[in-house]
Amino acid sequence: MTVFLWGVLPYAAFVLLVAGLVWRHRYDRFGWTTRSSQVYESKLLNIASPVFHYGILFVLVGHLIGLFVPETWTDALGLGEHAYHLLSLYSGTAAGALAVAGIAMLIYRRRTNAPVFRATTANDKLMYLVLFASIVLGMVAKLAHTSGNGYDYRHTIAPWSRSLFTLRPDTALMEGVPVLYQVHAVVGMVLIALMPYTRLVHMFSAPVQYLLRPYVVYRSRDPRQLGPRPDRPGWERAGL
Repeated sequence: MTVFLWGVLPYAAFVLLVAGLVWRHRYDRFGWTTRSSQVYESKLLNIASPVFHYGILFVLVGHLIGLFVPETWTDALGLGEHAYHLLSLYSGTAAGALAVAGIAMLIYRRRTNAPVFRATTANDKLMYLVLFASIVLGMVAKLAHTSGNGYDYRHTIAPWSRSLFTLRPDTALMEGVPVLYQVHAVVGMVLIALMPYTRLVHMFSAPVQYLLRPYVVYRSRDPRQLGPRPDRPGWERAGL
């Protein structure tokens, strides 16, 4: 089971991620969207959506730093183990609470607003469940190991994560990891595998073309020209 969870499942999740992105891009480009329900309700959405997105962005950045920045780098910056633990604890908890509050409001909105609820698919419900579970499990795992310097995942989970990129995963590192962290990691891998098959696929879209597109020029109109215009025979010249 250790080899499967920490030596096979990560690559299976990655294969499903890449395969899903390729499939969606080739055969479901018009479905590559958030399927926004703003047309049904926007007041609560305008609050919940930014809260969730900012929270999940901070959570993602925290995971990238915690897993892929070696301890020697933070030591070189003068950030000791205890200071790093406190920074990780407080900032991670704040980011997780922000994400949980956002997703809770989004779920409440979908459940209480009839048109939005009718537009919610089984796929959406599964996505919300796995996403919510992943965030909450991460917070619970962190808060359950707060005494002293907490659980030092930078000696186990972090090097295991980096070993995946060498195609020689060190599965033994995960054997002594607390159960809550292990469950959080497994649910996280399931979430990664599901991403391209849900509305979360939109996170892989970046409006890069906006940086290169020409400016959109807006011109005011003469108030005297507003209203119906008399019909004119023939074609009109462009720009008139």
